[in-house]
Amino acid sequence: MLNRLEQQAPDALLALIKLFKADERPDKIDLGVGVYKTAGGDTPVFAAIKGAESRLVSDQPSKSYLGPEGDMGFVNALIPHVFGDTAPGDGRLDGMQTPGGTGAVRLALALAKKAGATRVFMGTPSWPNHAQILSDLELEMAGFDHATADGHANMEAVRAAIAGAGEGDAILLHGCCHNPTGVDYTHEEWDEIARLLADSPVLPVLDLAYQGLGDGMDEDAYGLRAVMRKVEEVLVAYSCDKNFGLYRDRVGAFYVATGDGEATARAISNTAALARANWSMPPDHGGAAVRIILEDKSLTAQWLHELEDMRTRIGEVRARLAESGHAGSVDLRPLGQQKGMFAMLPVSKEQVQQLRTDHGVYMAGSGRINVAGLTMNNIDKFVAALADVTG
Repeated sequence: MLNRLEQQAPDALLALIKLFKADERPDKIDLGVGVYKTAGGDTPVFAAIKGAESRLVSDQPSKSYLGPEGDMGFVNALIPHVFGDTAPGDGRLDGMQTPGGTGAVRLALALAKKAGATRVFMGTPSWPNHAQILSDLELEMAGFDHATADGHANMEAVRAAIAGAGEGDAILLHGCCHNPTGVDYTHEEWDEIARLLADSPVLPVLDLAYQGLGDGMDEDAYGLRAVMRKVEEVLVAYSCDKNFGLYRDRVGAFYVATGDGEATARAISNTAALARANWSMPPDHGGAAVRIILEDKSLTAQWLHELEDMRTRIGEVRARLAESGHAGSVDLRPLGQQKGMFAMLPVSKEQVQQLRTDHGVYMAGSGRINVAGLTMNNIDKFVAALADVTG
């Protein structure tokens, strides 16, 4: 039977990791892998996480199963940081732990399908796994242009998508720090989107994977909270992998909000059944560490300080790139207004290959770069390489 399978292409970013490691040039630059890096090129473990893990090792009483919902102390501790004053306290909002933000996206879309969704509107380009999950669930994807050529959100496309949606449709929106473009909606645009969604039968699915890496925890949750205030039914996929640096521990959460507690309870019961069939129980260690941090004021303050340091460094790199103006035919100025770790550069696959071969600059073939891979010491080299290839 297995001989009937077709060979699948390897993950392009994983292949890029191997190529980068094999490159012996000391001034090579890695802009491909989507993880935060310090000015020294490291992806460290947060000191707050180390402190929480130390307590976990000494105090955890058991490694027994927690159930498909995972650590509900973790899930509930996140709620005030994610939803703020939009979190209803009457049972209309509930959630469960997932294996990373990817698991949360999978649950959200699977639940939408089980509730009757057949089509999902999504701005493109998007995180590649969004489309893969939709395909695996056999949900139709209706794409629309996320950004304009000058680096702003394409509100005309959003309006048209919501206007064209009907019963059985969902719409998937990035909450902040859009991956891969870095182009976010403004507060005013989010307010308009929320009003449009309130008047539409479309089901909103919000993917909030980078809270705190754009403008701040509350600022980055503005769009989600604007939608929560206006729309009765909302699905939310959340990731702690980035803002707690817990990539390999796979720490995420799924939330559902409805108009009444009974509907929310029914939705969660269906979500738990879906989770049971997919991964049975989520991994506990990372979620437990986050719970310990959020239950301790001193650890929470330490984590927020470390997150602020990350956000500041990303902002400094973006500002420096924007100050460079043009690099050959590429206008870098819009990068100063964009948010988060990622940006899209208008370069061809051939130019990406030339950057790698001639200059040791590694980036995705789509033109996506992880700006956190740049430092004040290698930005000039990167700009010069980009100018050489595109000039």
